[in-house]
Formats: sequence, C-alpha cells, structure tokens
Amino acid sequence: MTDSGRELAAFGTSAVSDALDLLGVSGALWGATRQSGSGVVVGPAFTVGFEPVAEGERAAAADYIDDVPPGSVVVLANDGSHCTVWGDILAEVAVARGVAGTVIDGYCRDVDGIRALDYSVWARGAFMRSGKNRARMVAAQQPVTIGADGDRITVRPGDLVTADGSGVVVVPADLVAEVVDTVTRVADVEARVLADVRAGVPLRVARAVHGYHDVARR
Repeated sequence: MTDSGRELAAFGTSAVSDALDLLGVSGALWGATRQSGSGVVVGPAFTVGFEPVAEGERAAAADYIDDVPPGSVVVLANDGSHCTVWGDILAEVAVARGVAGTVIDGYCRDVDGIRALDYSVWARGAFMRSGKNRARMVAAQQPVTIGADGDRITVRPGDLVTADGSGVVVVPADLVAEVVDTVTRVADVEARVLADVRAGVPLRVARAVHGYHDVARR
C-alpha cells in the first residue's frame, strides 16, 4: 500500500467521501455493501467490464485474475446483472496473489467459502446464478462506469479505491494528494470538536469555536 493509501485507510470511507464532497467530486458507489472480509481496504483499481450475453450464445468465464498486481482492488462492472462474476475460486487465487479486495457492481456467489478465506468483497448482494454464458468480459484495465442510475461513477485503472463496512469510495488518481490533505484537515477539526464535546461543551458551541461549518473554506 502506498503512503497515500495508508493515510486514507486511517480515516475510512466516511471521511474520504466528505473530502470528495468538499472538492465537488462524485466518488461514492451506491448499492455495494460488504459481503465478506473485515477492516479498511485501500488499493489501486484493476478494472474489468462485462456485457450481457444473448440467449443461446456461449461465453467462457473471464480470465484476468492472473494479471492483477498485488495490492490492487478488482473493480467488476457487471451493471447489476442478475448473474455472478465472482466466486470462491477467484477469491482463492486473489488471496494467493495478494490482491487487496474486490468490488462488484453486481452480485457475488460462494459467499460462505469467501468468508472462510477472510477475503474482502463488496457487491450489491449475494446470488448463486453463474455468469457463464450470461456475462462476457469485454474490457480489462479500461475505464468503467458503475453504480445505480442517477448516481453512477467512472472508475479508471489506478484510481484509489477505499472500502470498509460503510461502502466503497473511489478517489481519482490525480486527486489523491488533495483528498489526503482535505481529509487530514477535516479530521483534525472533528477531533477537536469531539474532545470538547467529551469535556462537556455543547456540540453547537464546539462546532462554532473550531470553525466546523467553515472547514471547507480553510
């Protein structure tokens, strides 16, 4: 993990999402929840795009996992299709390769087996139906668009993915340093507010004293 990744991991997705809001950038992935694993996962995106297969056509399972660098977060764009593009075999290979985690705009199968591996996966949910002959890989390491209608984000290879129990946030690669600076600044203000509240200061007073509402302009 890079130094920037370690810094973002220390704060979690809520703080990173707030920082992106202050910068006017949309990076939160709607609909993906943690299916397995624990803790905060941060790593560069390895993107894979899928398309539906017409009824009666054949499509082999996607072969990309052997190309994923250690520390990466696999981002699978399956557009919420009702078939799976990740399971326990892929997870076991990912663990062996040191892959940090997987984010699916769609569904995951073999969840019990993946949990036994303690491998981190985020998806719209769990579903057992195979993606073979239902979804075809059409791109790897190309920009992909994921998320629900009206709240979609574009993920590019190398963008920094931050994920934890609250969900998934994607930081554009060219904004990582600025996001780290913003997160650090906001977290410092929040820590001082919290210290005052714990000492008995009313929340509205602590916020006013430390410029909580103006932190975006500091």
